[in-house]
Amino acid sequence: MGLKKIVLITIGCIFVGLGGLGLVLPVLPTTPFVLVASACFAASSPTLYNKLINSPYFGEFIKNYREKTGISKKTRVTALIFLWTTLVLSMFFIDKLLVRVIIAVIGTAVSIHLLAIKGREK
Repeated sequence: MGLKKIVLITIGCIFVGLGGLGLVLPVLPTTPFVLVASACFAASSPTLYNKLINSPYFGEFIKNYREKTGISKKTRVTALIFLWTTLVLSMFFIDKLLVRVIIAVIGTAVSIHLLAIKGREK
């Protein structure tokens, strides 16, 4: 196995991990990390690439990006509910006003981004 292949697989695995964190952390995006991982795997390991694009967790992100189909209403609503639930809980446990304001600004920016993404018809 060549050095380039090892480096690309390593980077791909790191970005899959970051994408996984993005599934559960509301301010960390999933799609950009998964797209980088898919590009790394496409150039280094067809097996890992196929596993990623057929993954129940990440496959839809890659497919939607490749086909430019946007996101479903269910995904958008779920993301917004999860985002604001975790942000409000975070603000509840933080005493500093500045940090609360920063969290609210980030949440608003992420919400605007989610609402601006093209919707997908059923």
